[in-house]
Amino acid sequence: MGKIAFCFPGQGSLEQGMGREFAEAIPEAMEVFERGSEASGLDLKKLCFDSPVEDVVDTAIQQPALIAASLAAFAALRSRGIVPDYVVCHSVGEFAALSASEAYTLEETFELVRARGLAMAAAALENPGSMAAILGLEDEAVETLCRRILGVWPANYNCPGQIVVSGQNDAVDELCAQADAAGARRAVKLAVSGAFHSPLVAKASEVLRPHVEKIHFKKPEVPFMSTVTARLEDAERLGTLLVDQLTAPVKFTQSTNELIKEGVRTFVEVGPGNVLSGLVKRIDRSVQAISVNNLAGLAKLEETLAV
Repeated sequence: MGKIAFCFPGQGSLEQGMGREFAEAIPEAMEVFERGSEASGLDLKKLCFDSPVEDVVDTAIQQPALIAASLAAFAALRSRGIVPDYVVCHSVGEFAALSASEAYTLEETFELVRARGLAMAAAALENPGSMAAILGLEDEAVETLCRRILGVWPANYNCPGQIVVSGQNDAVDELCAQADAAGARRAVKLAVSGAFHSPLVAKASEVLRPHVEKIHFKKPEVPFMSTVTARLEDAERLGTLLVDQLTAPVKFTQSTNELIKEGVRTFVEVGPGNVLSGLVKRIDRSVQAISVNNLAGLAKLEETLAV
């Protein structure tokens, strides 16, 4: 079967009632919500279990809620004795991945992600922008367009033929038009509140930095693949990477390929949605990708691992 990587999703992977099944069935999962609520100052059980998705889309709230649901799923997996050989993430999922690797405490996880969400929401209001997914062009073609158009940058390398750009509104619109002219299958503006993973939210990095500097990072118990560098990273680099990732592109394609080189054959998406599972299959159809966002997904993974 090869090695297993746990993948923690990023902003946008919201679901109604996310994490509730795990919390009601598995005490360790409920504990995540309880400790996370106390550390973040938010009622994460109410937000995740009962609130409609449209009430959780605000960046400042969505990020802690998403991390709570992901870490509840991780707690459920660990309670069944299922542990990864590596952890990887997409954007804010990095906070869950580092928590799962025990690089810092659960309380520190939620203190940091709450600070990150607030900082990013404020930066987006102060310096507005947008993001768009470009489908059907080679990464190099999109990178070339970004170099030609002032004020727009590559933001997410999701899979071959799917790259997200981020920047000033007019620049993103111009890039979408030029991508269409260059033969893109689609160029779609995303429903986000800012130009994340671009220099336009640099203020958020500066606001987050002092929060990160308070943390004493421990050596990850599970090897951590950074989607900032697409390399396995150790404790001394983690704080810098958490700050850098706010403005740096998410290299999910490159990181997934590096894990495959390390012998990973099963990628488990740990948390709401199935976005990352779909991306993994587009990156390499020879590997397994399984979503664990409810008890049925957990049972499916157990059956797969038992074969």
